[in-house]
Amino acid sequence: MRLVLAILAALLAIYLGAVAWLVAGSTEASLRVGPIAEALAQQERPADPLELGYRGDPRAALGLDFEDVRIPTELGPAPGWFVEGDRDATFAAIHVHGIAGAREDGYRLLSLLHDAGVPVLLITYRNDPGAPASPDGRYGFGLTEWRDLEAAVEFLAQRGYSRQIVAADSMGGAILGQFLKRSDRAEAIVGVVLDAPALDLVAVVGGMAARHWAPLTSVALPVAAWLMPHAGYVDMRAARVGEVFEQFPGPVFLAHGADDSVVPVATSRDLAARRQGVTVLLQSAGDHLGSFYEDPRRYGQALGAFLSLLDP
Repeated sequence: MRLVLAILAALLAIYLGAVAWLVAGSTEASLRVGPIAEALAQQERPADPLELGYRGDPRAALGLDFEDVRIPTELGPAPGWFVEGDRDATFAAIHVHGIAGAREDGYRLLSLLHDAGVPVLLITYRNDPGAPASPDGRYGFGLTEWRDLEAAVEFLAQRGYSRQIVAADSMGGAILGQFLKRSDRAEAIVGVVLDAPALDLVAVVGGMAARHWAPLTSVALPVAAWLMPHAGYVDMRAARVGEVFEQFPGPVFLAHGADDSVVPVATSRDLAARRQGVTVLLQSAGDHLGSFYEDPRRYGQALGAFLSLLDP
């Protein structure tokens, strides 16, 4: 009997090890630059500028004048679009899109923020089309991209905007979290807008694994997270920023859909429950980044309530 149990235990260990390598390898492959962007490029482009996937500058999209800018990052200049707001605006906003996204993904926020008189900078970051490529050819889930956001914050500061808010979608939330955690410029950020934020790479991978991969993946996930940095992959354990937003002193706008198939909604619910600061929470039934589309008017009202908290 003991021999049988020992054999079963050995087989289970081998199985969990194999699953851990599968999870680690699949996660690494998903963070490689190219496959996600190629898949998105094959989708039909919508004509509505507020729909994700639209392509066109702010004038073509929304009839807004804009400045085509180049933001000096550590890897080289990254293109951005700057849309002026009211002359007496007391803060400016930066939009950070998600993995393999584009500046145009910020048009939902731009349409609302511009109506409120807020100047908006729509940025690109490493590995975006037109922006510098990273030496390793992978998305860092915020662990590398935060430096490009830091460059954008510095860019606005040099234009006189000492107070800024950052609106971040999906992996943009991971980028923003790492920036707030690591940058000397973090104190410039007085408010945060998060839409379906990817706060925890382990949770994101775990959610996908539960839907698509082998049994007992959740048991093997900690092993995969341990293996990845040792294999030269992205460190999943370091790509966690929930605590940063829990402790953020300014107001936070947080939107997340219950049917999100990419980022587990539980991470946002946990954040809202743990935060001590003011949080404007918008819960919807939408899929990933779908809260705006479910009810644009409700989304706009919630964002307006958040902006009212930032008045001097």
